[in-house]
Amino acid sequence: MTDLIRSESQPQPGAETIGNIECRAFIDGRFVAPVNDGRFDCINPATGKIIAKVASCDADDVDLAVRASRRAFDAGHWSRCDPEFRRRVLVRLADLIEQASDELAVLETMDTGKLIRDSSTLDIPGAASVFRFFGEACDKLVDETVPVGPGALATITREPVGVVGAVVPWNFPLKMASWKCAPALAAGNSVILKPAEQSPLTALRLASLAAEAGMPEGVFNVLPGFGPDVGGPIGLHSGIDCVGFTGSTEIGKRFLGYASQSNMKRIWLECGGKSACIVFPDVRDLEAAAKAAAAGVFFNQGEVCSATSRLFVHKNILKDFLPLLLQATQAYEPGDPMHSDSGMGAMISEEHTERVLSYIAKGRQEAELVAGGNRILLDTGGCFITPTIFLGAAPDSVIASEEIFGPVLCVIPFESEAEVVSIANASIYGLGASVWTQDLDRAIRMSRALHAGSISVNAVDHVDVRTPFGGVKQSGNGRDLSLHAFDKYSDLKTTWIALGKTA
Repeated sequence: MTDLIRSESQPQPGAETIGNIECRAFIDGRFVAPVNDGRFDCINPATGKIIAKVASCDADDVDLAVRASRRAFDAGHWSRCDPEFRRRVLVRLADLIEQASDELAVLETMDTGKLIRDSSTLDIPGAASVFRFFGEACDKLVDETVPVGPGALATITREPVGVVGAVVPWNFPLKMASWKCAPALAAGNSVILKPAEQSPLTALRLASLAAEAGMPEGVFNVLPGFGPDVGGPIGLHSGIDCVGFTGSTEIGKRFLGYASQSNMKRIWLECGGKSACIVFPDVRDLEAAAKAAAAGVFFNQGEVCSATSRLFVHKNILKDFLPLLLQATQAYEPGDPMHSDSGMGAMISEEHTERVLSYIAKGRQEAELVAGGNRILLDTGGCFITPTIFLGAAPDSVIASEEIFGPVLCVIPFESEAEVVSIANASIYGLGASVWTQDLDRAIRMSRALHAGSISVNAVDHVDVRTPFGGVKQSGNGRDLSLHAFDKYSDLKTTWIALGKTA
């Protein structure tokens, strides 16, 4: 894979392709230049170098994609076909993702700065498994009949909503695209995918793979570009029936506004988080808990919405736990994301690096810095920050309450179960939480008491395609993954048929 990485990482600046990978928009089954011929630089955050010029779409391109999507939906080749056809196409797409996994992993790492070992072993296989799961579900969902007596027949059918906009973030580009697009497509919708401007490459490659898998023209479209130019018009376009969004709480709220300003389209949000990891003194293996706590915040450079960035440790075990945590943190030393021995990769961009560093500067005023806090490897031209740990921040301090979205952990001692529940639930977010205890009663009490969409007991941030993922409060609404995801992208229709009298 190293040879592929090195050869692919030497594109010509200004090129509209990387090898055989298109960088234009994908509308109505073909790659096309944006209407207003816009381009933007796609930059490798580990080197600061331009990878390629990518199409920068705008509202005109959104309108073209909406019209193509609506034509495809109304034609019924996908929306009203035998679900077995959708199953075959989506399973074939999963196969093609797996076959192109090396190429996709390289693109993902070049685009985001994440570790190649994570791209190749987690992100790309994970995206394939999601398309396979929802593909296999296509022809397994059944409608309902309601017993209303001999004089009528009442049915409840599940129907696709129409045209779905999928707006996804840069931290897990292909995986998040699969979380939105796979269930929406499996339900029979047409989809317009807007990848983050920082990470458009795997979404564009996905478009070509979808066409190769046999997806009809207009059913799947990809519009790279900036939020105000593409995301806003998607939210405001009255020809779009539903938007699935993953990103910041601030932008998620804008989409709610877009819906009210346009056609009241349904908006499904998975937004920010400040997840709590709570370690009780009866935990059986402190070292395992410490390793998990480090992974929960430093994996993927801390650029994870459900990262357990608040670590609550019972005061009776803090002196034993902290050295184990610091030791576990050493495994996350940043380095070249293309090297297998690097502990973390690069931050997504210079702008985001400065944002995280500003939080670290604030943290130095609010708590004791016990590890990291520095930008390193400046000679590479990349964006690298050491794993950072603060001890003793007040629960309502900036670094303990705001989402930093970087490798920054706040360790907060606590004394009682009631105290830690109160502090953990005081957050505006409610995406995930982790509880470490050997007491089964306590585990159940905590899982019921914590306000979060997912609770991991003696584990951290466990996610599986078979179980729903999402949050409460300002972490969003609705759920990705599992069969429950179909609820976001389908409508229930009641049909009442009066029957004539029988002889």
